[in-house]
Amino acid sequence: MDASVVAAMAKWPNVPDCQGWLSLDRRGKWRLQGNPVAHAGLSEFIGRNYVRHESGAWFMQNGPQRVWVSLDIAPWVLHLEGNGSLRTHTGMVAGNISAAWLVDGESLCLMSEHGLGLVDDRDLQVLLERIRRPDGRGLEEMEDAAKDELTFRWQETALPLKQCTDGDLPVLGDFRRSP
Repeated sequence: MDASVVAAMAKWPNVPDCQGWLSLDRRGKWRLQGNPVAHAGLSEFIGRNYVRHESGAWFMQNGPQRVWVSLDIAPWVLHLEGNGSLRTHTGMVAGNISAAWLVDGESLCLMSEHGLGLVDDRDLQVLLERIRRPDGRGLEEMEDAAKDELTFRWQETALPLKQCTDGDLPVLGDFRRSP
């Protein structure tokens, strides 16, 4: 958290929370009242002060005020870098990937060092090429793939690719989509 935010919290400890203003979309973009945050500095500030509450809800500490975040899908959105690594929507290296889920047969969620993250749909095609059947074949036909035990190859590890629904994600990732 920014030092200026911590100082403001100490100076004004009883500022009421703000709800219904800030959200995180499926591509990792912050939205204020539904409109994308276009200012890079504001986006970075929100990201630096984005925190998980003990209840599982997420918020941004804006000086002395806690601004609750509504999540479209998951608390983190993962972007594939040119060097093959993953970063969160806030710019942090995702680090170790410990689990993978195919969500409703169309999205990919990964458990990173920071928590559960949805892979940005623009990066999905490249990462879907890392999904393999037990015999090593890829996903030429998705219909048949649901019957197979699939793996997701990440770096030197073959992770079991579990299947789930969008509704399963808050339990899997221990978070709440709304405050």
